[in-house]
Amino acid sequence: MSEEKQVNKVTEEEQRKLLEKYDAESNTRNLKGIMAKAVFVILIAFSLFQIYTGVFGQYTAYLQRTVHLGFALVLIFLLFPAIRKKKKDQIPWYDYLLALLAIVVCAYWPVYYDTLVQQIGGINQVQMIIGGIATLLVLEAARRAVGLPITIISMLFLLYALFGPQMPGMLIHRGLSLDQLIESMFFTTEGILGTPLQVSSTYIFLFLLFGAFLVQTGVGQYFNDLAIAIAGKRTGGPAKVAIFSSALNGTISGSSVANTVTTGSYTIPMMKKLGYRKNFAGAVEAASSTGGQIMPPPIMGAAAFLMIEFAGESYWNIAKAAIIPAILYFAGIWIMTHLEAKRTGLHGLKDEELPNKKEVFKKIHLLLPILAIVLFLFQGMSVERAALYGILATIIVSLFRKDTRITPRKFVEALRQGARTALGVAAATACAGIIVGVVTKTGLGLKLGNGLVDIAGSISFSTESQLLLTLFFTMIASIILGMGSPTTANYIITSTIALPAILALNDSLEVAIPVLAAHMFVFYFGILADITPPVALAAFAATGISGGEPIRTGFNAAKLAIAAFIIPYMFVLNPTLLMIEGSYLDIGWALITAMLGMLVIGACMIGFWYRKLHWTERIITLLTGLMLMYPEGYSDIIGLGVFLILFVIQFLTRADKKGKLQHANA
Repeated sequence: MSEEKQVNKVTEEEQRKLLEKYDAESNTRNLKGIMAKAVFVILIAFSLFQIYTGVFGQYTAYLQRTVHLGFALVLIFLLFPAIRKKKKDQIPWYDYLLALLAIVVCAYWPVYYDTLVQQIGGINQVQMIIGGIATLLVLEAARRAVGLPITIISMLFLLYALFGPQMPGMLIHRGLSLDQLIESMFFTTEGILGTPLQVSSTYIFLFLLFGAFLVQTGVGQYFNDLAIAIAGKRTGGPAKVAIFSSALNGTISGSSVANTVTTGSYTIPMMKKLGYRKNFAGAVEAASSTGGQIMPPPIMGAAAFLMIEFAGESYWNIAKAAIIPAILYFAGIWIMTHLEAKRTGLHGLKDEELPNKKEVFKKIHLLLPILAIVLFLFQGMSVERAALYGILATIIVSLFRKDTRITPRKFVEALRQGARTALGVAAATACAGIIVGVVTKTGLGLKLGNGLVDIAGSISFSTESQLLLTLFFTMIASIILGMGSPTTANYIITSTIALPAILALNDSLEVAIPVLAAHMFVFYFGILADITPPVALAAFAATGISGGEPIRTGFNAAKLAIAAFIIPYMFVLNPTLLMIEGSYLDIGWALITAMLGMLVIGACMIGFWYRKLHWTERIITLLTGLMLMYPEGYSDIIGLGVFLILFVIQFLTRADKKGKLQHANA
């Protein structure tokens, strides 16, 4: 049997090693003995604190956020090693010291709360030391639990704040003294304790806890079984299983890499066994898992809750806006995997390889909590309350069957895992608060935005070209800024640094780009960094299972996700695709033409439709697809006309099952 036909089972140990290699949030110690018990107790206490404040009301901003941050910092220093290759069954003395310092600095706010809120005239020397230590602890915690990119960016922003007068050109500013900087970082809500951490300490934690309870019902494995039952027998079945399963898992997952490894551990071997090339198999899983971060309900990689605050939109508007782009994204991957299977003559799984559909659909109740969350939010319930009711619904639904029941042991494990999952998010949001704080104090975001618009204006010849060039520069900036960062940190960084360029267009070109469309634009391209070489972490993680080449897998994944490189331009130019504007008829027409556009663009990418495409046909199909995807009358009519001509030609000259043309030569 050839290498492509071999299928090797990916063990849990191999999955763990891959996650530790490519996902900073999974690189934790394996503690034993008394310290394992101590960390377990702190994790449970963290979850109970968040549930308590969710049920009975939050403390004041400073107290809620510092307690949340304190739990996260202590746990990170106890669980995450300073160096990846260090022994992971012991905690060195310096991490105990860092955990103790975290308790001291985060307890400072609750202990001296009345003094601090009444204080006027800056901070004293003790507070300067406390704030300085807190800032350094946050940077180190983010480095361990999230990765180097966000830490380096935050440090550069701190230096920018201090050395403003020495900056060149448009970057120059008055600068902040060290005490002013530390005060803004830890003693106001414009830095570490700002909006990102506020969202982490309220919305995000409870939804991550909701996801942890869902996992305890076995919903992850159920997603896999449901995907195989629905898509397994179709042409190129395992690839479509990967798409379907990753989309479902993405609704509760906050990591492209984790989604790739967990789902890919069984879909990638299946794809290879069927006959898909290993680089293509890994790319399908990486692209699908990355797309899971843009799946609307319920969490969108937790970025949806940050977008509530940053974009000033309701959760329902954000989720609604993400529906059509997500459909087009996964439709594009589905179409290309189908055409690749047709091109290479691959079929679906055999009957004996499929799960019993009757047994699978007996567990359909496991999806009810997700539907309940959507219903709660649609009715206008607060996000925190919806998450709590979602947890309650999950527990109740789990009782329907013995094998899905959340026992007391599983209940405690959900509390532990929910808190564990929240550590990376807390570190990322606290560290991102540094970036947001510096941007607020220096006005850097507006300067960068106007700078990109001016650069685009200097090399463009019309308003339309300046608009497209600014969007292109913003896309490149978002992809670079998103490299190596988890979803939440990714969105905070791109929305703080790259977003202002799009918003500046509204003033300079007098266009009307909706704020939500601008946020979705940078969010999409920040996410795409996970499958865009040279730093395509999701694609690289997939190669650990497929045995493929990282860069080639990354380029294949980017090709499969071509929709995500096109759609953001379309919904910025015409927000109909986000369901922000237009009637239901306009939205329906935009969806239909965009789907047809994805079909011919998919054919162009694979080089096959009903038969192999000549290079000239690939160019024509690409241009036709772009015209169909752009939601505007004339382009739709022209694109639809060319599409029908291409369809007729392809159908009349289609290949038979042996690959020979039936009526004409290619």
